[in-house]
Amino acid sequence: MKALCWEGINDVRVQDVPDPQLLNDQDMILKVRLSTVCGSDLHLLTGHIPFMKAGDVIGHEFMGEVVEVGPGVTKHKPGDRVVVCSFIACGRCWYCRNELYSLCDNTNTNPGITQKLWGADPGGIFGYSHAMGGFRGSHAEYVRVPFADHTAIPIPEAVDDMSALFASDSVPTGWMGADLGGVKPGDVVAVWGSGAVGQMAARAAQLLGAERVMVIDRFDYRLRQAERAFGVETINYAKTSVGDTLLEATGGRGPDVCVEAVGCEAHSTGPQYAYDQVKSKLKLEMDRPIAVREAIYNCRKGGSVFVLGVFTGLVDKFPLGALMNKGLTVRGAQQHGQRYIPMLLDRIASGELVTNHLATHVMPLSEGARGYEMFKKKEDDCVRAVFKL
Repeated sequence: MKALCWEGINDVRVQDVPDPQLLNDQDMILKVRLSTVCGSDLHLLTGHIPFMKAGDVIGHEFMGEVVEVGPGVTKHKPGDRVVVCSFIACGRCWYCRNELYSLCDNTNTNPGITQKLWGADPGGIFGYSHAMGGFRGSHAEYVRVPFADHTAIPIPEAVDDMSALFASDSVPTGWMGADLGGVKPGDVVAVWGSGAVGQMAARAAQLLGAERVMVIDRFDYRLRQAERAFGVETINYAKTSVGDTLLEATGGRGPDVCVEAVGCEAHSTGPQYAYDQVKSKLKLEMDRPIAVREAIYNCRKGGSVFVLGVFTGLVDKFPLGALMNKGLTVRGAQQHGQRYIPMLLDRIASGELVTNHLATHVMPLSEGARGYEMFKKKEDDCVRAVFKL
């Protein structure tokens, strides 16, 4: 079968790989219909996540049709249309029973790497390096889905393929940031990042009752898309002061909840960007926490900051003093998708949650390398490139 494979830093290619096979009785084979790039995939291309091998199939946000199931699969059958959570969950460990699905104890097949890095191993994820299990990704004609009853979710008839696609990762990730960030009716919420996850966090905040939602980015086309789709307020940090704007909008307090949806390769117009660039190039820090710092400094006293962007290791100049003395609550997580996806599909079916506008560029898998290039370089106002198989 054809698949888009990582071959080295900034090098992805479509090539032939063996068809997947059932390996365990709870496995399922899925024929992929749609698979999309994700901002966190760019960390694989740039080498920020080093545990890749040539020939690894990438991609983790996808939906498709069931073609084969193992004898232990009870919730799916051939012909079913499903969306697959990017994180694989066993459904029975302590973490899964407590709806902390991305922390599953039984799905990362290479736990030693992340135990050494972070002191513990999160769950496995499709197409996201050998540190996260080494599973084949979704930019392929077929994918093996382990623990299928807990990793794949049926798609309601009222939800079209493209809308369902983003329920795999972007929508539940964004919703989790607003939910676990503690958004409540009447809040003012600021979201750093206007990509797919940031937009979904902004919409989640609205649906959870936020009075005002402001989205921060440097690309006008992404800000315009968020404004058109959801009516949020927008701030272009390259053109205006984020701090001054947030203070003015909140009577001098700052937002109640700040959601960081940028991650380890954040940009800035200030000197901190040059500082972090130099430190990361010299391997004196692993990530650029610019957006996290901004969120902590600008959040109101006693407020909440949620970190959705992917980070890999150590950062420098973390404002611990501000966090402690302002009495902030700071949380972070990879998405606990299984907790949210069924509910989100129902919201998509009802029309209150729109997602298909995110697919700005739809193309065949054969153009996968071009899709990633456009996405990475923000060419042609690309918010998301989607591969149709």
